[in-house]
Amino acid sequence: MEKISAAITGIGGYIPEYILTNDELSTMVDTTDEWIMTRIGIKTRHILKGEGKGASDMGAAAVNQLLEKTNTNPEDVDLIICATVTHDMMFPATANIIADKCGIKNAFGFDVNAACSSFLYSLTVAQKFIESGSHKKVIVVGSDKMSAIVDYTDRTTCPIFGDGAAAVLLEPNYEGLGVVDSILRSDGVGRKHLNMKAGGSCYPATHETVENREHYIYQEGQAVFKWAVSNMADTTLELMEKNNLKGEDIAWLVPHQANLRIIDATANRANVEREKVMINIEKYGNTTSATLPLCLWDYEKQLKKGDNIIFAAFGGGFTWGALYLKWAYDGEKVGK
Repeated sequence: MEKISAAITGIGGYIPEYILTNDELSTMVDTTDEWIMTRIGIKTRHILKGEGKGASDMGAAAVNQLLEKTNTNPEDVDLIICATVTHDMMFPATANIIADKCGIKNAFGFDVNAACSSFLYSLTVAQKFIESGSHKKVIVVGSDKMSAIVDYTDRTTCPIFGDGAAAVLLEPNYEGLGVVDSILRSDGVGRKHLNMKAGGSCYPATHETVENREHYIYQEGQAVFKWAVSNMADTTLELMEKNNLKGEDIAWLVPHQANLRIIDATANRANVEREKVMINIEKYGNTTSATLPLCLWDYEKQLKKGDNIIFAAFGGGFTWGALYLKWAYDGEKVGK
């Protein structure tokens, strides 16, 4: 029997219309364009506006575009996984809501929350369903409305995050293309450095938790930066060495878009030239679960069949990892 691999066969994306610039942000909190660009590398971020709009709305828009581009019947989808930290509701799963909004009726779905590593974790889970032979069409969608949990009075966190979504379709491949290998890790010691304290079972919503602003992102920047720089870079290098890859063998490095300095550190450690690193942090900011697939969406036309691609991510928890994938189609032949 031929070996089955899980290949990405299409990408869809969605970015909200409203753009929050550094200049506008500086009227809301004590910051400047120069401060943000120097320390983080973000110029603008997109914000989802509209009452009752959530991660599922962006995710559904990305999935619908994906279905159209790949000429996929929604009823043929077997499984949908939503990578997110900003679920529409505690339950049902945002994946189920997206499925309903997209007419996906014959699939099961669930959410994966591994903070900024959510898409990478989800991609690996989807890979297993394809490789088992039990599923033929699996959608992984990363969607986060980070503006819903950002404290716009906190100058250390509010410049970082934006909203957005992107989705990929995975299908069986028999040419050796698709996901080749991955290394995923986590360490719960990091929970004290990056979290949202209230809203879960330990600290349900009360007047006190709201007044104390405990339903927003809390981050200890220096600790997170040190962990991210070392672990994201180390795991990327470990994966490359495990698969006998050198910097010149890599067509694209796709790093999580959290901080330009972390991106550069990972690329330098992997010895990958800057022009082979996917970067869109300047215009989107950190969209958490959506950063990796949004990079693919932005760079799709430059991707070529057989390209060696390395994904790398780091998120709260702490969670981190790297994934090696061989690209399955020529992106220039596909319309956005």
